[in-house]
Amino acid sequence: MGVDVAVLVSAAAGRGRARTVSATVLEALRRGGLTPTVLTATTRAEAEQAAAAAVAAGTAAVVAVGGDGTAHAALQAVAGTGTPLAVVPAGTGNDLALALHVPPEPVAAATAAATDLREGAVRTLDAGRTGDRWWATVLCCGFDSAVTDRANRLRWPRGPRRYDVAILAELARLRPREVTLTLDGAARTLPVTLVAVGNTAWYGGGMRVCPDADPADGRLDVTVVGPVTRRELVRTRPRLTDGTHVAHPAVTVHRAARVELAGAGLTTYADGEPVAALPVVAEAVPGALRVVGSARPA
Repeated sequence: MGVDVAVLVSAAAGRGRARTVSATVLEALRRGGLTPTVLTATTRAEAEQAAAAAVAAGTAAVVAVGGDGTAHAALQAVAGTGTPLAVVPAGTGNDLALALHVPPEPVAAATAAATDLREGAVRTLDAGRTGDRWWATVLCCGFDSAVTDRANRLRWPRGPRRYDVAILAELARLRPREVTLTLDGAARTLPVTLVAVGNTAWYGGGMRVCPDADPADGRLDVTVVGPVTRRELVRTRPRLTDGTHVAHPAVTVHRAARVELAGAGLTTYADGEPVAALPVVAEAVPGALRVVGSARPA
């Protein structure tokens, strides 16, 4: 008899790609010696409840088939429990899969997860926590959260290009916002274009906003972009792909275990999902997440 695992499939992820690949993913899990049970859910709340019930019932792992939103829902159930998470990338951004060095092809990712579970190869990593929400990649506010909000509302184009369209729309509204940033108890108030708090490096469909973030060091990397013009923001954005934006004079990088953000009229997103309006506290929780199917960076 195989090892029982719970499989969370997002029907909407990747504009239906997760649903399309789910049959081959399930077959790959079975070939790998697992017994998958698909969790029934049509909303994020239902997905989180179904995953939590599976963890409480003793599932060996939760497999998230979809994008970062699907992984975020599964994370709420597994973080802090010891039950591992497997990410099968089939969404729009897949930033967590990228950070974890998960194979980009869904069947290969499912096969790698099955192999790790069978061999007991589990990695222990940090997770971010804000209020009662867990997150694994990046928590952001400012221009980038406004872009994420708009991108999530767009129905065209598909894939990462949605972020390009959203950026152009939000540039017309660009203005610095005053934020009080408190890092491990040290506070300062400053004008910002955006603040990104990273447990891992990537967000927004492959933008390396916190390039040196390490999800196993017990701390969060904080990238702060101060006031910039529209033209400068457009010129700098391509450098997010390889992380060289941190050399720009308007950008500062910090590291802290506890990050507090306060400001008027700003909302935070994490893993591409809405979390809370400011003020918020983001904390790195060492060893809160166990993952399978990922590779250690070379």
